[in-house]
Amino acid sequence: MSGQTSPGLSRIMNNYGKPGIKAWAVEDRPREKLINRGISSLTDGELIAILISSGNSNESAVELSRRIMDSIHNNLHELGKLNCDELKRFRGIGNAKAVTLIAAMELGRRRNQTEALDNWQVKGSRDAANYIRPEIGDLPHEEFWVLFLNRQNKVIDKQKLSQGGITGTVIDVRLVLKSALEKHATSLIFCHNHPSGNLDPSDADKKITRQLKEAAALMEIPVIDHLIITQSGYFSFADEGML
Repeated sequence: MSGQTSPGLSRIMNNYGKPGIKAWAVEDRPREKLINRGISSLTDGELIAILISSGNSNESAVELSRRIMDSIHNNLHELGKLNCDELKRFRGIGNAKAVTLIAAMELGRRRNQTEALDNWQVKGSRDAANYIRPEIGDLPHEEFWVLFLNRQNKVIDKQKLSQGGITGTVIDVRLVLKSALEKHATSLIFCHNHPSGNLDPSDADKKITRQLKEAAALMEIPVIDHLIITQSGYFSFADEGML
């Protein structure tokens, strides 16, 4: 009947008359594209579309994913900072999809750390910074960590010591030394992030560094560095002659 849309066509059209993913050529659908062309052929938006599976009444999953990426200037580090409430501001993203995205970002972060742990030897400040950045580099809050090293300067373990607001965090020196002795660490590297992106050490950063170094010295465990980490850089107390 003229003037009417067939039921079959209605199922693949959204409210604006745009075809959904099912109407695309098979080779252009994200899942099929991954299978036929490989994972590297997909854009970040297409990978996100696979995770969220569907869009909303006005957008396909790919269109919604591209809008999410546009909102964060196509920066996956920024995507990793979004929490459930922030993701749910996008129409079509509910609790389940938000949790899926957050879980995927966390898996990526943990994968980087798993790869880093295998025989990771610290020969300088850059090695330590590259090791810990996937863990804390893009966090919206401040965290303080310690790396435990053996006699070959290989990382034998890491531990989060505290988590605080964006203005600072509190360290229990006794807890640090207890863990170091239990793990038979022969040296320590302390690391914390500055969510602001500012690499300059604060007076509090300098004070806690002195306290940790002096306390560890009593146990004959040298503190060989303290790093301030951001997404794109790091500050080394050792390199700057401040340790």
